[in-house]
Amino acid sequence: MADKAQLQEAIKTQGEVVRKLKSEKASKEQIDEEVAKLLQLKAQLGGDEGKHVFVLKTAKGTRDYNPKQMAIREKVFNIIISCFKRHGAETIDTPVFELKETLTGKYGEDSKLIYDLKDQGGELLSLRYDLTVPFARYLAMNKITNIKRYHIAKVYRRDNPAMTRGRYREFYQCDFDIAGQYDAMIPDAECLKIVYEILNELDLGDFHIKVNDRRILDGMFAVCGVPDEKFRTICSTVDKLDKMAWEDVKKEMVNEKGLSEDVADRIGEYVNVFPLVFSYIYMKLLFSYLELFQVTDKVVFDLSLARGLDYYTGVIYEAILSQTIPAPAEQNGADEAGVSVGSVAGGGRYDGLVGMFDPKGRKVPCVGVSIGIERIFSIMEQKAETSSEKVRTTETQVLVASAQKNLLEERLKLTSELWNAGVKAEVLYKKNPKLLSQLQHCEETGIPLVAILGEQELKDGVVKLRNVASREEVDVPRADLVDEIKKRTL
Repeated sequence: MADKAQLQEAIKTQGEVVRKLKSEKASKEQIDEEVAKLLQLKAQLGGDEGKHVFVLKTAKGTRDYNPKQMAIREKVFNIIISCFKRHGAETIDTPVFELKETLTGKYGEDSKLIYDLKDQGGELLSLRYDLTVPFARYLAMNKITNIKRYHIAKVYRRDNPAMTRGRYREFYQCDFDIAGQYDAMIPDAECLKIVYEILNELDLGDFHIKVNDRRILDGMFAVCGVPDEKFRTICSTVDKLDKMAWEDVKKEMVNEKGLSEDVADRIGEYVNVFPLVFSYIYMKLLFSYLELFQVTDKVVFDLSLARGLDYYTGVIYEAILSQTIPAPAEQNGADEAGVSVGSVAGGGRYDGLVGMFDPKGRKVPCVGVSIGIERIFSIMEQKAETSSEKVRTTETQVLVASAQKNLLEERLKLTSELWNAGVKAEVLYKKNPKLLSQLQHCEETGIPLVAILGEQELKDGVVKLRNVASREEVDVPRADLVDEIKKRTL
C-alpha cells in the first residue's frame, strides 16, 4: 500500500507540473515530455483491470507526417532531384548504420552527437551522422576516383531538437557531390550554382550564400597565434558568429577553449576588418566562374563562416534565408512567435576524407553541398497553411462514377481499363453510391474529372466526362476516353 500511495503522490505532483507548463504556455515539446512522464507513472499504478497504458507519442526529435505534409514534401524532393539530374548526377545509397570506426574522428566536436548502437553480432555500429562520410567510405572501398552523385536519405543526430526550427534527431539530407581531379574551382562553382537554382525554384524568399575558404581560416589562425591543435575547435566557435555576438564568441574561445585573450582579439580584427583583402586574393577565380553562372547577386564572401566539421579543406559555403516565419500553432511557445530560419544549405571541399579510408592513403578530391530539407519543408508547410490554395494529397485524374443503381460492375470494368492505360483513376467502394456523394468526393480531394456511366451512355458507347470545377459535361466515345482524360489533365 505504501508503494501505491507513493505512486499516487508522484502522479499528483507530476500532474501539477503539466498544468503549470500549460498555464505558462510552454513549448509543445516540453509539455509532451512531461505528459509522457505522467502517463508512465499512471501505467505503473495500473487501471482497474491492471491493463498496461501505452504512451502514444513519437520519440523525442522525430515526427509523423500526414498526407498533406507528405504531398508538400514530395514536391520539394522533386524540385531538388530534378536539379541534381539536370547537372548530370547519378544516385547511390548506403546503409543507415556504419561501423563505428568509420564515423569516429570525422566530425570534430560534433562527434558526441553520433548515435552508437549496442554490439550486435560482434560489430560496433553507429547510425550515420551525415551522407558525406559514408560517401567517402564508398569511394575508397570501391576504388572510385570520379563520380558526380546525389544521395537523399535519413541521417541521425543525438541533438537537442528544436522542432519549430526544423531541427530533428532523425531527418533527411539531400546531398550533391563531385569527386575527381579537375581544374580548380569549376566543380565548386557548380555546387554553388545548384544551391542558387534550388532556392530560386522553391521560392522561399530572399536568400544569400556565404562563401569562405578553410585555408584562409587556417592561415588567419596561424598568423593570429592559434596553436595547431586548436584550429578545428576554434573554427567551430567562429562558425557561431551568425548566431552570437562577437563578445560571446570571444568568451567561448577564451573561457571554454583556453585561447589567450590577445589571440582572440587578433582573430576579431581579421574577421571584422580584413575580409575584402582575403576575398580578392583567394576568391578571384571562384567568383569569375560564379559570374559566368550568373549567381554573384546572391553570393557574398564572409570570413566569419567556418563550418564546424573537421573534414573541410578548401572552399566552404552556406545558404541563409533572410526571412522570419511564424512557428506552427501547435508548437508555438511563449518565446517562439517568430522563427528565424537561418541556414538551409551548406557544404564545401573535402579533399582528404577519402584518403582516410584508403589503405594506401590515396586521395580523391571532393566537393559537395547538402540541402537542409527539414528547414525548407517547415517554410513550405507554413506557406501552405496561410495560402488559400488547396494541397492535393493524391494525383487521381478521374473518378469513375455512376448516375444510377446496379452499375458497380460497369464502373469497375471502366476503372480497370483506365488503370491499364496508365490513367490515375478511382472508384468509390459502394455498390450504389449517390451521384452527389461521388461529386462531393471529387471536390474534397481535388479530383479534376468525373467519368459518369449511365444506362443510356452504355447503350450509346459513350462516357459523360464532367469537369468538376466548371461543371461542364461532354459525351466522349469510350474508345477516345483515355486520350481525352490525358489531354485535359496534362
